[in-house]
Amino acid sequence: MEKVMRKLRSAYRAFGKWAASNPLRLFPFPKSLSGYSKLDGKTDLGAAVNIALLAVPQGMAYAAIAELPILYGIICSAVAAIIAPLFASSRHTILGPTNATSLMVFSFFAAGTYSMSEKLNLMPLLVVMVGVICLIGAILKAAELVQYVSQSVLVGYITGAAILIMINQGKHIFGVSEVVAPASNFFEMFSELVSANYAYLWQPAVLGFGTLLLYLALTKWLKALPNFAISLGLAALLSAIFSSQSASWAAAVPNFPTFALNDLTFRFHTPTEAGILGDISSLLGVAFAIAFLASLENTVMSKSLASRTGSRTEINQDMMSVGMANLACAFTASMPASGSLTRSALNYESGARSGVSSILSGIFCLIAIFLFVFLTPNPVAFIPKAALSGLVIAVAASLIKIRNIRICARSTPEDGGVLILTFLTALIFPLYVAILIGVSLSIFLFLRKVSRPYLVEYEVSDDGELRELGQKKKRPNPAISIVHVEGSLFFGAAELFQTQVQRLVVDPNIKVIILRLKNARHLDATSVMALRELIHFVRSKDRHLIISGATRDVYKVLKSSGVLRTLQRGCRREEGETNLFFYAPSNPNISTRDALIRAQELLGTKKADIKIFYDPSHEKKGSS
Repeated sequence: MEKVMRKLRSAYRAFGKWAASNPLRLFPFPKSLSGYSKLDGKTDLGAAVNIALLAVPQGMAYAAIAELPILYGIICSAVAAIIAPLFASSRHTILGPTNATSLMVFSFFAAGTYSMSEKLNLMPLLVVMVGVICLIGAILKAAELVQYVSQSVLVGYITGAAILIMINQGKHIFGVSEVVAPASNFFEMFSELVSANYAYLWQPAVLGFGTLLLYLALTKWLKALPNFAISLGLAALLSAIFSSQSASWAAAVPNFPTFALNDLTFRFHTPTEAGILGDISSLLGVAFAIAFLASLENTVMSKSLASRTGSRTEINQDMMSVGMANLACAFTASMPASGSLTRSALNYESGARSGVSSILSGIFCLIAIFLFVFLTPNPVAFIPKAALSGLVIAVAASLIKIRNIRICARSTPEDGGVLILTFLTALIFPLYVAILIGVSLSIFLFLRKVSRPYLVEYEVSDDGELRELGQKKKRPNPAISIVHVEGSLFFGAAELFQTQVQRLVVDPNIKVIILRLKNARHLDATSVMALRELIHFVRSKDRHLIISGATRDVYKVLKSSGVLRTLQRGCRREEGETNLFFYAPSNPNISTRDALIRAQELLGTKKADIKIFYDPSHEKKGSS
């Protein structure tokens, strides 16, 4: 017994040391406001207005996707936007309902044929479970594992989810929502929609597709405007005019039901006949899937924005913010919250300086809710379901990225297989099952192939030899950075070279980056897409990127995916210019020598400084 107690005490001390090393901060928001000025506040206020104008109608749309009262989407947009910045490391990420999580909620409850009252009763428990899982994941540093999810899984899942969203909105577009039976997968939805063709109505179809076309036109020609809100407002106005003139129009085009002040009260879960443990058991799978997807969306968004600003982001801290936001949402009329791609990008593009913009946007959403409650007549009563469905279809269609699908399908057979399997499972099974299947397959392939790369430091000696750097010396500008990648560039490692090289570009002295891929192996769709984004990022900063030491396998993947054309853009072939230099077995360093000559041509100098990137987290393993 004493021996057991000693082991328990040892384990407890080890856990205590581990917990103490966790960088999570309970309330980091005040520190982020250090040096906050009036100009920052003015800029954040302007960004918040833009976000709120998008968040309110989008919240309605996402609630409609989940087939919840539209109040749930607006409340989630408000509460999550207010709470998340208090715990997040990212300055620009906006939390709220999203397409993917909304459809996951819908597919789970549709598969179980839950009634609306049962669904609303289980929502608080589901959102609490999502929040708790995210908090536990943040404490266990689980956010770091999302980089091992293949891009093919995400592309396949998002494409399948987008198609499900569009086909599910068909019943509102054609005015047959009362005729179509509930369905949980694409084939059942499609069959039910086709079977109800005898009851199709032209009025909602005209309004729905008209709203969709209006939104697409405004998005193309007037990108700076809040086109989602404008399109929905104009459609509601036209429908109200037609309804006042035609009883048949009013009967064929239903509007959303209004909500009252008592709908804003705190909600608590009432155990069903299965009991609280039975309810937790039934929701556990979808809660894990939503928590994973919410953390993944938030991490991807925060990293993308951080790479643009050159700032750092703490992904486990951001996962904690997702958990806290969901816990806050759980006791209101709300749905699960996640990181929003569109609202976060708008926040960044609007020049937001801090999380204050997110908090203010949430407050504006709350003000909108109370205006809806107290205004007479209630504006919600004039919003046609068909118009909102048309906008949902437009947003869902924008999620289907043909270029990303092509890259994943062509890069490697494994990527193509994962893409197709995840896509098909998203159409056949509930979405939380599809994402778990895709991630499991992705991890299996990773464990089979991965060999994490490391970066080695290189320099050009006085006599022109390429060798590992001995001691760094200051050299005059302009600078050339040689980044040598050793090992696998499978999807788990794609971010390593992408983010590190992006940080190099922040250095104003660096003008040319030579990416040495002599010992890089296992390029796949994720690493190729990361390379494509890296090329665009480098060129946006008026820098150049050259690849040296490319093997035939690397060349084949780059050519098949179409990224080679992106790399070679700007090269004058008739003059023999190229940004890709092949590995020569007879002289391993000749490709880098040629790359350096090309770099000097781009710089217009023969005396360029050679600055070498070094990753101190890995030991050197011999020269290449």
